[in-house]
Amino acid sequence: MSFPRYPEYKDSGVEWLGEVPAHWELKRVGYLFDERRQKVSDKDYAALSVTKSGVVPQLATAAKTDDGDNRKLVRIGDFVINSRSDRNGSAGLSAFDGSVSLINTVLAPRREILGLYVHHLLRSVMFQEEFYRNGRGIVADLWSTNFSEMKDIVLAVPPPKEQAGITAFLDREVAKIDTLVAEQQRLIELLKEKRQGVISHAVTKGLNPQAPMKPSGVEWLGQIPAHWSLRELRHLVAAGTTITYGIVQAGPDTENGVPYIRTSDMSGDKLPMSGYLRTTHEIDAAYRRSKVSRNDLVVAIRASLGKGLLVPDHLEGANLTQGTARVSPGPGLLPKFLLRAFNSDYCQASIRIAAKGTTFLEITLDELRRVPLAVPPLQEQADIAESIDGQVGRFDRLIDEAMRAAQLLQERRTALISAAVTGQIDVRAIADRAAA
Repeated sequence: MSFPRYPEYKDSGVEWLGEVPAHWELKRVGYLFDERRQKVSDKDYAALSVTKSGVVPQLATAAKTDDGDNRKLVRIGDFVINSRSDRNGSAGLSAFDGSVSLINTVLAPRREILGLYVHHLLRSVMFQEEFYRNGRGIVADLWSTNFSEMKDIVLAVPPPKEQAGITAFLDREVAKIDTLVAEQQRLIELLKEKRQGVISHAVTKGLNPQAPMKPSGVEWLGQIPAHWSLRELRHLVAAGTTITYGIVQAGPDTENGVPYIRTSDMSGDKLPMSGYLRTTHEIDAAYRRSKVSRNDLVVAIRASLGKGLLVPDHLEGANLTQGTARVSPGPGLLPKFLLRAFNSDYCQASIRIAAKGTTFLEITLDELRRVPLAVPPLQEQADIAESIDGQVGRFDRLIDEAMRAAQLLQERRTALISAAVTGQIDVRAIADRAAA
């Protein structure tokens, strides 16, 4: 759906705004908002969190500090923005009286600008970029924009009635888009569940539904084909190898050194082509036992607990950190089958049950070595891996399509908000019809 532009524009004289509707006023942030700086205790005013979704009651995951008596007051209708949020968009209009961390800037809107309009205007990507540009710091994580830096940012402000119309229009349209995005996300999760189900069934029951079955002796595995064996992982590795973790202290990143794989490198479905830290050749030599070869399985033994990925050609000879372990499959185990079986529900259940920890879960090497694996004959392993690849490929294509659809919807959402609050589209007629 396309929207008309306003009949007449004027040059705002501000780069980030460009031309704005001729009847809109240009006002500085410091004119439109008062900064609320009153310090309070979270004993008197409930703690709030400032997130990408807006201002909410303090999240259970929020970092707790000992400065509960040294917070900023927030009143209903205030706009709160995380001064260190750079481009993350952690901001919103508060529906609560409460308190926030001192790193947040609390703005009290004046009468000539509506709070609900502010919620869209100051959360727009265009304003976020201008907010960031006016800040200062060393690097992104230490960059901040305080009221003293942002108060001179110029905003284009429509008349109050028009603010209300734009707000109502955006509330409706954004809600529609958010509903469509949520539907795509639910579809993605459903497809992922079905994909995982296909994998788990194939590596525990095989491809022949008529095959005789036998009890596996493992509660969360159930029955397996009668001609399969159940073996612990330690008995399936290549001769002369053991399941082991890597370097304890890799030292500073070393140019032309040996790359090593961390749990943070294992976020995707495959190990990435680049971006690895490197250790010295001397440290690498002291950990020859954990050097990896093509088609070894790298396992996260903490953080992304239990996730396994195969080593690609370009990482031949790389090393590991102590958060990852190497499994070198022996002659009775195909790497592709190992990858699918290890990441299946039953193997992951074994890992979760064996994991221990308070700050974070991790699995010991001894427990990892004892993880049970249902092992079919080699040809059957190859057939199962090929079948899974074909079925998973179809699911992956559908997931990619759903993800692209969700991304396009998010982009439309962002563009629509920015266009409406900067006057690049005229929604007055639509707003009037909706109000009638």
